Amino acid sequence: MAEINRSELRKIIMTSLYQISVYKSQKIDYDVNTIIKDLLEIKNDFVNEIVNGVISKEEELNEIANKYLNDWTIDRLGKTDQAILKMALYEILYTDTPDVVCINEAVLLAKEYSDEKVKNMINAVLDNVMKNK
Repeated sequence: MAEINRSELRKIIMTSLYQISVYKSQKIDYDVNTIIKDLLEIKNDFVNEIVNGVISKEEELNEIANKYLNDWTIDRLGKTDQAILKMALYEILYTDTPDVVCINEAVLLAKEYSDEKVKNMINAVLDNVMKNK
């Protein structure tokens, strides 16, 4: 199996987080590892770390996002947008990945899955978090 690059892995993380938020909102039981395994055949520490990290720090990540979303709250964003933002926030705050890489990757995902306004919002939040960290 070909090596999967980090950008592809982030798409899998985003999709996992999206699915989890749908299950939670519909009060459906889920297993994080099963969700990841359905999207990624091989075990990947990066994916596991980010998905589980976002879940464990979700409240804190929401608070940080809300602090920087001007006149807006994270729960008003679509579930995909929330997944992108939380993943990037987690990566900026809790991993060794360079901040600019986290922001660029999040903006690329937002370009593909969100509208222009949301993409700019995500970019602004992440920029401010990086500057104030």
